[in-house]
Amino acid sequence: MAALVVCVSISEGNTRRVAEAIAEVLDTAVVEPEDIAPNDVVGYDLVGLGSGIYGWMFHARLWRFARSLPNVHGTPVFLFATSGGSEFLWRPAREVLSRLLRSKGYRVVGTFSCRGFDNLGPFQLVGGLNKGRPNEADLALARTFASGLDKHRKGTSGTHVRPTPKSRGAAGRPSSSTSNRVAS
Repeated sequence: MAALVVCVSISEGNTRRVAEAIAEVLDTAVVEPEDIAPNDVVGYDLVGLGSGIYGWMFHARLWRFARSLPNVHGTPVFLFATSGGSEFLWRPAREVLSRLLRSKGYRVVGTFSCRGFDNLGPFQLVGGLNKGRPNEADLALARTFASGLDKHRKGTSGTHVRPTPKSRGAAGRPSSSTSNRVAS
């Protein structure tokens, strides 16, 4: 069965490192929202969405992607994020995105977050916060989180043909060419 990990990581590559650790366990690649047509998500048995937290919210590109996802019936989804701040900064973003996804029929089966190096805005003046994060311990926790997601994949027997992610042209149209929770 095929998993999909969609990630926006724009500053220091923090969230991309977490996404790659998760994807390694799930045996899949990491894509950006523009690399897959939202309707193609229905062909996956597990979907992960993640970005850094900016102003208490996920990145705007991830939000646009999530809003454009089709309605489904119970497709399992997990969320992940990095943040320069504490769980307090991640909780509102997680709740709002979870609510949106549930309204579209997705089943939120887990969340993961950890600290990430933050060198944006005023933090540049002090050389940034959380240097070296996510570190190997954070990435090990991300892998452990991912290993618990297998039980949530839909249709765990039989064969599955994985849709090919669509690239998007300049107009945005498809072209032809550390907080861990896993629901039990």
